[in-house]
Amino acid sequence: MPAPKVLISDALSEAAIQIFRDRGIDVDFRPELGKDKDALAAIIGAYDGLAIRSATKVTPKIFDQAARLRVVGRAGIGVDNVDVPAATAKGVIVMNTPFGNSITTAEHAIAMMFALARQIPQADASTQAGRWEKNRFMGVELTAKTLGVIGCGNIGAIVADRAIGLKLKVVAYDPFLSPERAREIGVEKVELDALLARADIITLHVPMTDKTRNVLSAEALAKTKPGVRIVNCARGGLVDEAALRAALDSGHVAGAAFDVFVEEPARENPLFGHPNVICTPHLGASTNEAQENVALQVAEQMSDYLLSGAITNAINFPSISAEEAPRLRPYVSLADKLGSFLGQLTDAPIKGIRITYEGAVAEMNTRALTSAAVTGVLRPFLSDINMVSAPAIARERGIVIDEVKREGGDGDYESVVRITVEAEDMPRDAAGTVFHDGKPRVIEIRSIDIDAAFAPHMLYVRNHDKPGFIGRFGSVLGEAGVNIATFNLGRETEGGNAIAFVAVDGPVGPDVLEKIAAIPQVKRVRAVSF
Repeated sequence: MPAPKVLISDALSEAAIQIFRDRGIDVDFRPELGKDKDALAAIIGAYDGLAIRSATKVTPKIFDQAARLRVVGRAGIGVDNVDVPAATAKGVIVMNTPFGNSITTAEHAIAMMFALARQIPQADASTQAGRWEKNRFMGVELTAKTLGVIGCGNIGAIVADRAIGLKLKVVAYDPFLSPERAREIGVEKVELDALLARADIITLHVPMTDKTRNVLSAEALAKTKPGVRIVNCARGGLVDEAALRAALDSGHVAGAAFDVFVEEPARENPLFGHPNVICTPHLGASTNEAQENVALQVAEQMSDYLLSGAITNAINFPSISAEEAPRLRPYVSLADKLGSFLGQLTDAPIKGIRITYEGAVAEMNTRALTSAAVTGVLRPFLSDINMVSAPAIARERGIVIDEVKREGGDGDYESVVRITVEAEDMPRDAAGTVFHDGKPRVIEIRSIDIDAAFAPHMLYVRNHDKPGFIGRFGSVLGEAGVNIATFNLGRETEGGNAIAFVAVDGPVGPDVLEKIAAIPQVKRVRAVSF
């Protein structure tokens, strides 16, 4: 068989290129292609692997031309520049290197804090311009100040550790941070409003999700301590930039240091030009050490996959051997979708996730299935999570993962996967199986039997089993122009608690959900997607 062929379309170190060659892989180094989508699309069909950094945009058009492509490897954590659903549809594994630049990003955040506190860039520019403005640049000490960390995962915990060493008091807001983990790393866990009121400096270390977008909104900024300073080295869009500029202009916010922006490359921005703002061009991972680490790691991962089928740090598939993949794949999908369903229903902090395997599935390599289940549960909150990093991320946040196997099984199914999410408000559970057609199905929700296939867009309704519900429900959707694909019902007893799990042909907006919630028999309704 010919050797696998890899294209490197971004700048990667020579050592990474040599790893491919030493492993017997034919590699072409063409970093100029990263900014030329048409040229990349024209030649991608000749390659089995594509190694990238942030410049290359791997779009559906690229995947359409990539007849041989088996893996995309991203040297770094963010995969915003890869259309992961398109990759999955084409059967292409997308890998990243989630922990290669954590220290570097954390150190950049600390450096920005110092630069902000002492106005170092502004003082440098003034002094080199020949002005000796010693009295103009009056800074503040970091010692004894309160640092508010929003997001205390891998990078946030490193920032907290460095800050504690600098004698700052650290308070952290993170719904997944357990009290035990908070004590272990030396921070005080608080709610967001308490952090806003107490912090002298706020630093953000969360991914961009629907829940974290504009976490520092105009309303949130109004709750901050007067004179607060804000650092963002995580993701653009976590802070409302226009609202922050207004708070800077009013003097309520003393200064801001940003490495990331809503629009990148950032040619213009509401923050630009303000005398108390420091900006850098997304340099969080830009050190020689970090660049080398992630480049070497992605070369090793891609080589392993192309030569042996081993999958590591995959965004869209768990780490399993090539021999196990055909049997495990449908159960991986089941565990991920069940977990995603429960995660989308959960708003309160999660304390634990229990996955129970019953019957034949209990004899399989369930570690990949457990990773898939945990990934599904946490994905609504942590968009960058993948099936390899999920267990470690759960441990960092003090979430207890419990795996139970019952080899005998019972009931009418050969295999059953059951997931229970223990949240601070209440537990949530669902069970599913894989039929002979290889498609995952839900067979139980809240201990109520049901039989439902997963669909891209679904409505989950808890209701009283009373006459008139189905008619009113259908009327609301019909009036809104929402077409029902499948309608699946289950109930505890006649006239008791019931559920509906309904597949629809497209997203359902909040106005329609409000009308469904107003139906007298309805107790709760949620739109979920898979």
